[in-house]
Amino acid sequence: MSLSTISITFIPLLIGFILLYGTFKQVPTYESFVEGGKEGIKIAVQIIPFLVGMLVAISIFRASGALEALTNLLRPLMKAIGVPVEIVPLLFIRPISGTAALGMTSDLIANHGPDSFIGRLASILQGSTDTTFYVLTVYFGAVGIKKMGDALKVGLLADVVGIVISIIVVSVIFGAK
Repeated sequence: MSLSTISITFIPLLIGFILLYGTFKQVPTYESFVEGGKEGIKIAVQIIPFLVGMLVAISIFRASGALEALTNLLRPLMKAIGVPVEIVPLLFIRPISGTAALGMTSDLIANHGPDSFIGRLASILQGSTDTTFYVLTVYFGAVGIKKMGDALKVGLLADVVGIVISIIVVSVIFGAK
């Protein structure tokens, strides 16, 4: 049996097991499912304002030229430490939006190649950092947490560590080009 067949059949089997187990334990499984669906829709509606605000902020940041100005400002520093300046927009967008960062990574790979220093660095950065602002906005907003200062600091620190380690690993293993 192939891995593909196993993965395709696993989810329905898991769901079936949960339903049978719930029925065996005399839990009203269908009613619980419907209640969970209702709760999911309520959460989705609560999250929408946070998502719209974040997407507008990203659009303004990119369209205003602020991202390009920041890239130009950091150009000498990036050149001094041997990091291609093409990576800078990815460094700033990744903590905000995973989709925008994935689009940037795809563009970098399409323009420079998957085996280039830039392609490898972009790929490793994509996997080594997180969408900190997105996570805080969506998940904290969904449960109504207003004070997120420490979570923001730790999340951004983890992103910085991920960036630094990614640059070091790619430079050591693949060498800057």
